[in-house]
Amino acid sequence: MTLSERLQAARPTDIGVAGPTPVDMARAFRSVRADPLTFLGRVQQEYGDLVAFPVPGPPALLVNDPADVRHVLQTSARSWGKQTVQYAALGRVTGPGLLASAEPTWIENRRLAAPAFHHQRLEAVSDQVRAAADAAIGARLGGPATGAVDVAALTHRIGLDAVGRALFSTDLSGHAQRLLDATSEAADIVVRLGRSVLPTAAWAPTRTNLRLRTTRRRLDAISADLIAQRRDRGRSEHGTYGDDLLGLLLESGLTDAEIRDELVTMVIAGHETVAAAMAWTLMLLAEDQPAQERVRRELAAHPGPVSLLGHRDTLPFTRAVVDEALRLYPPAWVVSRRSLGEDVVGGRAVPAGTLAIVSPWLVHRRADAWPDPLAFRPERFLGLSGPPPAYLPFGQGPRLCIGREFALGEMVIVLARLLTAYRLDVPAGWTRPEPEARVAVHPRGGMPLVVTALDQARM
Repeated sequence: MTLSERLQAARPTDIGVAGPTPVDMARAFRSVRADPLTFLGRVQQEYGDLVAFPVPGPPALLVNDPADVRHVLQTSARSWGKQTVQYAALGRVTGPGLLASAEPTWIENRRLAAPAFHHQRLEAVSDQVRAAADAAIGARLGGPATGAVDVAALTHRIGLDAVGRALFSTDLSGHAQRLLDATSEAADIVVRLGRSVLPTAAWAPTRTNLRLRTTRRRLDAISADLIAQRRDRGRSEHGTYGDDLLGLLLESGLTDAEIRDELVTMVIAGHETVAAAMAWTLMLLAEDQPAQERVRRELAAHPGPVSLLGHRDTLPFTRAVVDEALRLYPPAWVVSRRSLGEDVVGGRAVPAGTLAIVSPWLVHRRADAWPDPLAFRPERFLGLSGPPPAYLPFGQGPRLCIGREFALGEMVIVLARLLTAYRLDVPAGWTRPEPEARVAVHPRGGMPLVVTALDQARM
């Protein structure tokens, strides 16, 4: 049976919501896989804020209205779980770690990990994040730099090193290339599995499954090395393995396999998303020289080193730049939830098992919430007392990303370490890289920018 015939044979639950037909989906199959962001934007424009996709059984709905998004992710969050293809695909790489786990496991996982992200802990590791940024910048940009540099590769290196130093109290340089290669491979596999029209059994000897097994073995080996090194180091004078994430996990009584799942989750989530967001942020500042200079002046006036916390008060415009970049290029371009019981979404009664698909990429581009939504305007975020309702780069509700403050702080620190020493410009004949929707939204083909040392730029 062809894909078109399978889609034609699907008998979705009809709740009276418009959307593409099975034939439409079959015709768009290749474009959906190649560029899901454009596809989602097109169906939203055509069908509105609630779109039904033709899938067998309970409805699959693209949910765009901010009030409906808040209902699914926040006010009724306990009625919507993560039993979706997206998180099942992620879980095949990470195991049942914090990011992919469903109720009730995630509550216990979050409780174990929370102390590693406490404000006091984040403040204490600011030095390590600054060191990670300096090491990567120095290695890549040491001396006057006057050519095109792929800043996406630079931010990936910073992100990985920052995760290693901050969450594991370990300089991961000895494992860096192995981790970069393995996590990049893992990200590709997650995307491929998450976009499968028909689920593939884990035991089937497909090319994707074989790649997955190889990648998991590599991640297993790296994680085992980190765990063994910490165990060999032994307990500190305080009788613990340390107050970082790895130490807390070792103290929790989890098995090494369970610790491995959390480590892999944090490495993938902690560097993949931040690295992508940072690359887009640098691009936006390279395109907007007045904004870049304003950030530089604000940083020059800042007393002392920049820390992971407190940026909205001490560096308001720099933090606004980060917020606006996350609005335009949210790393988590789609999140999904499955209803655990009957509910009402967009005024429509939906049955148990309904799939809700939320795209921050679309919500952040609503003209009714963001005037001139495609323009880079950091000033939108100045003077706000809280996050706007149509803004969810880290999710909403109880599943709000546990690493949110760390990620925001890391981005501000990277800007501080880079922009106080270098100027960013776009190359001649500049065209923005196309966004590529993987685990995060990456610039397709990298992000080549001209990076020039400030002392040379002033000559």
